[in-house]
Amino acid sequence: MNFMKTVGQVFFLFILLALPIFAQETDDDVINVDSSIVVLNATITDQNGKPVAGLKQSQFKIFEDGKEQTFDFFGAEVTPFAAVILLDTSGSMEQRISLARSAAITFLDGLRLEDNAAIYNFDSKVSLLQDFSNSRDVLDRVFDLKANGMTVLNDAIFEAAETLSKRPEKRRAIIVLSDGADTKSKYSSDKALKAAISSNATIYTVDMSSIDMNGRERMQNQSVLKNFAEKSGGRFIAASGGIALREAFAEISSELGSQYTLTYSPTNTAKDGKWRAIEVRVSKPNLTIRTRKGYNAPKDKK
Repeated sequence: MNFMKTVGQVFFLFILLALPIFAQETDDDVINVDSSIVVLNATITDQNGKPVAGLKQSQFKIFEDGKEQTFDFFGAEVTPFAAVILLDTSGSMEQRISLARSAAITFLDGLRLEDNAAIYNFDSKVSLLQDFSNSRDVLDRVFDLKANGMTVLNDAIFEAAETLSKRPEKRRAIIVLSDGADTKSKYSSDKALKAAISSNATIYTVDMSSIDMNGRERMQNQSVLKNFAEKSGGRFIAASGGIALREAFAEISSELGSQYTLTYSPTNTAKDGKWRAIEVRVSKPNLTIRTRKGYNAPKDKK
């Protein structure tokens, strides 16, 4: 009986870890999640921006609103990832499509045999260009892309999140190459972000805006891209092109395969809808820790 009880407990924990964290459908500019269990995918890098592997659970601490939490699960294994690459092909990207395509190819070059990536483009609609595979080659249609139409950035992220939610890989990412200007989406940026969070996807955004763009407009668009990246625990990359961009994509491929998965059950069980700030600390010095900043607790409906 004790053996069967232990097996049951392990199976129950496995089911909990396999379930995505679903965001509440609100229009608030915050992330709302079910607080029964919190899952974090953390990227740890050294002073040179390189992923750090081999850290132990004993070296980590999690704090919620300043109070230390107890681990439910700790995963440090190198594991396959699934990624969706989103190429902005709207009219505003006319001078930048070739650079975006080149960056996407660079990302594919970093795939391992066990990794999988799909490529979509978006303008006035979202279209699948190349389905999930571990191939480093791209289909001819990727080279035939032309800039045209409006921009459905939020819808593209939402669809990518839905697609990733059905993937078996533990680590998931959305790679966005865009100038950040959304002009036609039916979904808000908040709902797109929440869809990504609920599918446990990290968003990496690459600013493809032209240097000729109005300064204020460019800053606003960059702010949108930075928000997607920072709130999901990803990175915002300013597309300077050339070697710097290629190196950034190589780093993304590397860190996706070597993230740390941490879960805990919050000690604060109040369903008050309030923001819970999360902080992850590592005892080893001079490291950078990147994960999402927190969540909003669910709120009782009265």
